[in-house]
Formats: sequence, structure tokens, C-alpha cells
Amino acid sequence: MCGIVAAVAQRNVEGILLEGLKRLEYRGYDSAGMTVMHRDALTRHRAVGKVAALEECLTDAPLPGRAGIAHTRWATHGKPTAANAHPHHSDDQVAVVHNGIIENFEGLKRELEADGYTFTSQTDTEVIAHRLAAMLAEGVTLFEAVQQTLGTLGGAYALGVMSPQEPDVVIGARQGSPLVVGVGIDEAFLASDPLALLQVTDRFIYLEEGDLVELKDGGHICIIDRQGQRVERPVHTFEYADGAASKGDYRHFMLKEIFEQPAVIRTALEGRLGKTGVPAESFGPDAPGLFARTRQIQIIACGTSYHAGLVARYWLERYAGVPVQVEVASEFRYRHPVVADGTLFVTLSQSGETADTLAALRFAKGLGYVGSLAICNVPGSSLVRESDIALMTHAGPEIGVASTKAFTTQLVALMLLTLALGRDRASGDEQAAMVNALKTLPDTCRQVLLLDDDIEALAQAFAEKRHALFLGRGAHFPVALEGALKLKEISYIHAEGYPAGELKHGPLALVDSDMPVISVAPNDALLEKLKSNLQEVRARGGQLFVFADEGVGIDDSDDDVQVLHLPGVHEALAPLLYTLPLQLLSYHVAVLKGTDVDQPRNLAKSVTVE
Repeated sequence: MCGIVAAVAQRNVEGILLEGLKRLEYRGYDSAGMTVMHRDALTRHRAVGKVAALEECLTDAPLPGRAGIAHTRWATHGKPTAANAHPHHSDDQVAVVHNGIIENFEGLKRELEADGYTFTSQTDTEVIAHRLAAMLAEGVTLFEAVQQTLGTLGGAYALGVMSPQEPDVVIGARQGSPLVVGVGIDEAFLASDPLALLQVTDRFIYLEEGDLVELKDGGHICIIDRQGQRVERPVHTFEYADGAASKGDYRHFMLKEIFEQPAVIRTALEGRLGKTGVPAESFGPDAPGLFARTRQIQIIACGTSYHAGLVARYWLERYAGVPVQVEVASEFRYRHPVVADGTLFVTLSQSGETADTLAALRFAKGLGYVGSLAICNVPGSSLVRESDIALMTHAGPEIGVASTKAFTTQLVALMLLTLALGRDRASGDEQAAMVNALKTLPDTCRQVLLLDDDIEALAQAFAEKRHALFLGRGAHFPVALEGALKLKEISYIHAEGYPAGELKHGPLALVDSDMPVISVAPNDALLEKLKSNLQEVRARGGQLFVFADEGVGIDDSDDDVQVLHLPGVHEALAPLLYTLPLQLLSYHVAVLKGTDVDQPRNLAKSVTVE
């Protein structure tokens, strides 16, 4: 939820830290701060608001130094104020930046207050700073102080720590929140995401759960695992160009990422399609045996990824003949699931660090699932490392908080899973037809994006609206849910997605001339039923906006109906295609309303707290 960046270098690190914070701002943007070691003393600036506010402080009063830690915050404990912003200090003897939640902080705070420590913030993080100061006062090293303090903390965290007692050292720790080490030439770095450090290195070590790392002057890196043993972790070269973190010629990251979808879908398919199907080996060498034992599937995800799972349920049951359950991760692990024999546990996550999804995977380990599959965008993430097999979506970095290309590439991956599991269950002709449709999908998506100007014109009708209703049937009901989520996320218009057949069971009461109703109308077996549902809306004076297959006849002769036609596509892939105009609609409505498209209020990209 928050972003950490730290450096121990042979040069002034202020600029490195500031640029890292800018690249991490998608993780949190209600306050930011930086502490740099200057002449063996901790010097700090903190500011409320986005990183630009901190940059102004640094312009007026620079923080030169060769070691430092910095942070951009998404508030969990305490409102966005300068006092609650990180880094947190304890009597200028220690500085801490923290991502995550310390669940037992109240008890620790009472103990520290009894020992004479004064708290100046409302955060859970400040207990870490004071606890470390108490350890250092006993004469231990900074590394030992962090190691001992971690044993008292409950919850999830990633930490960066400094102290003037060891001015050329930064300590990092990871438990439940992501943290990577950037490997430079005679210098070393920490960050929540490799993107933060691409301006200085493309080589990274992905810390594992329980790891503790010490960075020292000269680029020295020492990692201790949860058992206290020194370990060597592999160094990975980052696969995406530094330009992936730039908007380029686009006004917002979200718009750029919407228009990247044809290219990333092509990449997601590359090397994974056979002539008439998808080899199970596309999911790794252990996948064929695992799939052979799979009799049903449990999909676990959050937010947009949950909607992808809901679409996949229709695909897997129809084309692979496999029963599927889909559940939000935060609910799954607080019940007592009954696991049928041969159930494959499938997790979906853009970052691979989503706290609820990770916790669900760990919870599932002892429940008797036949195995686990992660569908993810980040190769070195915790979800990938802790799953039996994994399929990378290859969406590339997604900076906009509202997910777009991550969602569509998840759908592509789930269709690949459907075809791989259905090789022995579906007809060869059906499989071949879907493979051919997938091969042409990037070009079909590109045709849809050419409708951008028309969709921008449609958006004008939403500028003054406060509510909207999205409708879909079958596999397009989750598409309606996703369309509603996008609109509410970035435009702040209250929107709901509903199965069109349920209109008469309640939502029809909301329909009037001030309630826009958006529907997707592919040419499928449910089309005629959907048309009847849309007539129910028209009869109540509702304003209809329909994205329809070019071969679908929907009467738009009256002012109460606007229809935009999409190119034809294989029925199975229609949910993916019809997602694109809903993304563009939400984007243009948000621009009209003047909201912060890439960084909507109260939200963060990677949800690494429960």
C-alpha cells in the first residue's frame, strides 16, 4: 500500500530517492518523506500530498548524503498529516520507513510509553522506531536491533532502517509485503517495486518471506533468512524497459495502458498456442501431471482479478467441463471450506503481493488441494514463488491504479488454462476455432480502440450523472461488474453491475431518465433475452447506451438509445473485447469530471495490507 525506496551509494542519493518515490506514487500518494544521512546525522523532510510537495521542500532545502530512505504513504493508521508521514524517527537515533500493518502496535506502544518514549504520530510505525532505539541503547548493532525487534512484531511489513550509529548502513526486512534489493556497481538499493530503481540498475534480488538484508557502503549485501542463516538469493535482470514507467505521449498512464492492450495480449499469447490447442507444458513442466489430476477448480482473487475469475468460470465449465468456484480472497480464508478431491487452487493477482490473496494461498496449503496455480504479472513475486506452477501474463508494468491491461491479460491466461484443461474434453474443431480466434484477437482489439473518439463523445452524457447501471448476461455479467468498478474507481460516480435478467427483481426501481444504463450486447445465445431486458429499461424512461456486435439489430432510432457497434468476435472471447469500450468510457468520463485518473482518491495499486 505504501512505497519504500532506499540507497547506499557512492554519490548523493537525494535525486535517486526522489525519482524512486515518483515511480512508486501509484502505491500511495497522501504524503511522502525522506531521511538522508548527512555528516553522520539524520536529516529529514516530510510533506502532505503527492511527491511533488516533498520535491518543493527539497528544492528549498536539499538533503545531500550518500545513504537514505524514503517513503510515499497510503494511510492506514492516522490521517494524512506531516506528523504521520514517514520516515519516523526516535530521538534522531533511528529512522524507519514501513509498508504494512503492525497488528500488535497498541500493546507495544503502551510498553514503550511506560519506558518513557513519547509518541508524536498516530501511526503503528512509530513503535518500530522507538523499539529499535531501545535496542540500540543496549549496545547492539543496528542489524541485531532490527533482528530482535522483528521478533516482537505481529502483522505484515516491509522495512527500511537507518541510524547515525552506523551511517553507511541501511537495513531492510520483509514479512508479508514486497521488498527488492537493487544491485548496483559498488552501491545497493531497496524498493517496494523494481520500477522505482530502473534509473540506477536493472539487476534485482527478490527478498523472500522473513528475509533480513544489510546494505553497506561499497555495494555489500548480506541476506539472513528467517532461520537466521546467511543465504544467497539469485539476481534477476528486469525484463521491461525503463520507458515502461513513462506516460510517453499519452495524457494519463491509464489511457496509455488501455492502448497497450493489443500488444500485451499478443505477448501473452506468444509461444503458448499450438495449432489446435494449448499444450499443458505452457504452464511449466509440472503442469501436465497436475492438470491430469484436476477434477475441479477453486479461483481466488480480489477486485478486478475477481471479475476475471468470474468470466473464467463460464469458460472452464462450458469448454473444459470442469466445475469452478470463484471467491474473493478476503472471505475465503475466514470460513471452513470443504475441498473436494482433485481441486486445483488458482490465484489471480497483478502484483503477486496482494495480501488477502497471498494469505488465502497459504491458508489453502494444508486443506488438501491437488496443487496451486498462480496467474500473475510479476515473475519474482511472492504468489509466483509460493505456488506449484505459474503462468505470467506479460502485461508489463501497470502504473494506473485502475487496472486495464492486467485484467485483459488475466483473461487471456484464463482462456489458455481453459484450452489446456479442455484438450481431452472439448472437440478438436472447437479448440482449433478458439485458437484461431485468439491469434486474431490483438488486431480485433485494435479495431475496437479506433472507436475512442465515438466513446469520448458518449461520455458527455455522464458528466453530470451521479449513478449508473451496467448490465450483462452470462459471461458478460462479470464484464458489467468490471465496467461499473472502473467508472466508480476513477470518476466517483456510483455505479453497479447487474445481470440483466435480474432487473425485474429490484434494480428496475432505480431506472428513470436520470439513470444511464450501459449494456454489452454480443451476438450470442442470450441476445434475444437481453433485448427484452433492454426494452424493460426503455419502458421506464431509462437512457440506454449499448455496445453491440455489428450484426446485432438494436433499434436506436429514438433519442433514448445510443448504440456503438463493435467488430464480430468468437463468442468465447467477446467478454475480453467488450471490456475495452467500458474502460474507455470510464476514462473519458473521469477526464470530463476532472478527477485524478491515475491516482484516484483513497485507493492504491498494490494492496499489501488486509
